[in-house]
Amino acid sequence: MSQRLDNKVALVTGASRGIGRAIARGYADAGATVLSVARSARELAQTVADIKSSGGRAAAYVCDVTDPDRVNRVFSQVAAEYGGIDIAIVNAGVGDEPVELEASDPARWTQVVTTNLFGAYYCARAAIPLLKMRGGGRIVMVGSGLGHHGHATHSAYSVSKAGLWMLVRVLADEVAQDHISVNELIPGPVHTHMTRPATDPSSVFSIESEWLKQPEDVVPLALFLATHPDPGPTGQSFSLMRRTL
Repeated sequence: MSQRLDNKVALVTGASRGIGRAIARGYADAGATVLSVARSARELAQTVADIKSSGGRAAAYVCDVTDPDRVNRVFSQVAAEYGGIDIAIVNAGVGDEPVELEASDPARWTQVVTTNLFGAYYCARAAIPLLKMRGGGRIVMVGSGLGHHGHATHSAYSVSKAGLWMLVRVLADEVAQDHISVNELIPGPVHTHMTRPATDPSSVFSIESEWLKQPEDVVPLALFLATHPDPGPTGQSFSLMRRTL
């Protein structure tokens, strides 16, 4: 199976750092035009500059995914400039600090759920018309094992990712007739700005048998989900974790 993305247009949220940046660069290396979306203009510009310096094609769109009006404006701009998209990587998200629910800060708890779940909803909703413009395509939502089994002291993150996993399954049924697949990619523990060291005993990434990855280690699975033969899987969860979900 070819993992080339020539003539494809891929939109990646959270592309300014970590997993999003790695997927953006990996897709550009595979031939896609990559539309990089993130809040940080400076870091986003660096992602696009790195892609272009390697001979790839990319553009930057500064956007806070928790602002539905801004999301709609950016996706409308993309539709006008590129005539739609073939792939949407819904990756933008935030982590939480370990704290028991009773002691949690309601504002911070709400922020995590708003970013990880509502932000994903805003982006997926805006992406569907753009995918239809090009006859269908792929939505890949970056989830978490915590969305399947949870973790004490990480209620906000676990709840946000559990909602995301249900969103994947419901949306997959809704858009199947439009030749759009919707799947979840679970990276497992990855060294990013969101993760604490695996040596921290309170970290969910401290399990001895787990595979602590670099962002680039996620790219092969992200490529598979963008290039699998039609009609391919939909409403499924694909994981790089070594433990059972």
